[in-house]
Amino acid sequence: MRNPQSVDEKSAARDEIEGTAKQFAGKVKAGLGKALGNPGLEERGDCEQLVGSIQKEIGALKKVIGK
Repeated sequence: MRNPQSVDEKSAARDEIEGTAKQFAGKVKAGLGKALGNPGLEERGDCEQLVGSIQKEIGALKKVIGK
């Protein structure tokens, strides 16, 4: 039988890890866009960083709410 809290903790940790990965990928894209003079790539990178930041915060909230 599964412990529901452990599922929530895994979900929270997954959100934090995926959010961090998206932030990193977005930072790389934004940097490449800036270096290459590609404003579209830079904007997509900035948006991906924002999405990653939000997902990371959701994971942190899940941890707080789950306790």
